[in-house]
Amino acid sequence: MTSQRSDLKGIARRAMVERGLLPDFSAAAMAELAHIQRAAMDQQPSLRDLTNLLWASIDNDDSRDLDQLTVAELQPDRSVKILVAIADVDALVTKDSALDAHARHNTTSVYTSGDLFPMLPEQLSTDLTSLGEGQDRLAVVVEMMIAEDGAVLRSTLFRALVRNHAKLAYNSVAAWLVGTGPAPERIAAVSGLEAQLRLQDQVAQRLKARRHQQGALSLETLEPRAVFDGEVLTALRVEQKNRAKELIEDFMIAANQATASYLKGNGVPSFRRILRSPERWQRIVEVAARWGEPLPGEPDAQALETFLVKRRQADPLRFPDLSLAIVKLIGRGEYVLDHSTDNAPEHFGLAVKGYTHSTAPNRRFPDLITQRLVKATLAGTPTPYRPDELEYLAGHCTEKEDDAEKVERQLRKSAAALLLESRIGQRFEAIVTGASDKGTWVRLLDPPVEGKLAGITRGLDVGDLVNVELMSTNVERGYIDFSRVGA
Repeated sequence: MTSQRSDLKGIARRAMVERGLLPDFSAAAMAELAHIQRAAMDQQPSLRDLTNLLWASIDNDDSRDLDQLTVAELQPDRSVKILVAIADVDALVTKDSALDAHARHNTTSVYTSGDLFPMLPEQLSTDLTSLGEGQDRLAVVVEMMIAEDGAVLRSTLFRALVRNHAKLAYNSVAAWLVGTGPAPERIAAVSGLEAQLRLQDQVAQRLKARRHQQGALSLETLEPRAVFDGEVLTALRVEQKNRAKELIEDFMIAANQATASYLKGNGVPSFRRILRSPERWQRIVEVAARWGEPLPGEPDAQALETFLVKRRQADPLRFPDLSLAIVKLIGRGEYVLDHSTDNAPEHFGLAVKGYTHSTAPNRRFPDLITQRLVKATLAGTPTPYRPDELEYLAGHCTEKEDDAEKVERQLRKSAAALLLESRIGQRFEAIVTGASDKGTWVRLLDPPVEGKLAGITRGLDVGDLVNVELMSTNVERGYIDFSRVGA
């Protein structure tokens, strides 16, 4: 008898292959790995020793691939210096190596309910290239000076040696920040860390407020994570945004902007992460009109953000489904090559121009590419990628990211089908999440599972509450079918 975890692992591996992703590392990559015995060190005179600063990481409870550390320093004029240290993955994973070839093919770690398919072997990503607690590690540091109103006054990049003084988790830090829980033990154990994190939180809130004033979108979608008891799937848990996640998110957005600005300022062709102005804006206008909210005829991020904030306050139950509809209509993000002289499109969702991905080189290949470009620029050495190579990689990374997201989405559906397969005939409360000529879809209120509504669905629209009965499931394909009851 196979376990449910093993069943999902098998489905995940098949989904990876179907999408052209590699579930395993090559023999050549593993041979390279065998020769890497310790973390990289560097004796360059330009390398700054910042191990004494109160660096800390905040991540998921179970994360070991730690890409970033943060620290803050209050200045005499009340501005705050924010430093973000990013793991120097390139120091061990060199361009055109066998390990690099695997990362270049998949371009991202793939996180599924069945298994994790890391972009780099875990011996690297969770150890030798991870910013683990108590370890001295090489890093690329983004330094930013933040004004009291959240404006970034100036920024620079450099290489440094850093040490993580406390490995912290989102949920416990968030509870402490908002006053619903005690300070985590690691915060209490490190002198000065409590004040340090309070300062970081204040600055992050300023950065966030400024971005949303400029039209950054407040979107909230549900992506349930599978919860196992041993090998048995017991629940699907929705990970909520919280104050600590927002802190890291706001610092990473600022660091990505600063990195893009640094490369552009040095005339280096590089990646931009963009979200184009939505071509289906008129459909977004129609969605807003359902709630009596007029939007301009042309794409306007600030007007859309005002509408989203109103809807979140008015109807938090249905807001994730509205968010998902808006996300689909806006379209997906993509990577493009910015030639340093042209005017690359902006990121519509973040309301920023000049944005790249740089802060997660252990799990995203575009970030590793950006890191190599930054390091070459700092060293004054030739750019490691030709413009035509970057052009190809921008399209390739966009394509493989889409493939990875499809695998993750399929496994979320398979996990949901597996959780429900013993509950055929049971009835649930649900909310309509999609209604078109192609069919009607509903999301159960508990557990947070989406499926197709069969039979007579006339008169139903997005946002309607209905009672449904579970008719069938297909775990392999992630199909779940409901029928309406009590109509």
